[in-house]
Amino acid sequence: MPPFADMKPALPFDGVDLTTGWAQVPGGAPGVCQKLLSGALDEEAKIGVRTRLIRFEPGTVAPMEFVHDYWEEVYLLSGTLISGCDPSGAGGSAQAAPAYACRPPGTVHGPFAAPEGCMFFEIQYYV
Repeated sequence: MPPFADMKPALPFDGVDLTTGWAQVPGGAPGVCQKLLSGALDEEAKIGVRTRLIRFEPGTVAPMEFVHDYWEEVYLLSGTLISGCDPSGAGGSAQAAPAYACRPPGTVHGPFAAPEGCMFFEIQYYV
């Protein structure tokens, strides 16, 4: 068995209910919710991989910059995400779906705003 197979078991194709199972992102801005799809990321032990959906409710502003020590890949599924805005949501550059970003460890990103809301697919992992 591969060394980290227990972190993300095989899952067959199945429908994803986009109306239930959402929770506030721990430490995240109000209006930023997650739906865990698989895996787990242990930021203290610096191991793991997690796959999740992130949803910004319409009008959400995440006013802080983010930087972390794991890889993050993001695919914007719907809506428009403004990145690099000021903490009130003004300015920055808008990217409409579909769009992709890859953030190696240490990459500064944010603040973010989503005046109309958005949803993205995210994979975070340690190497």
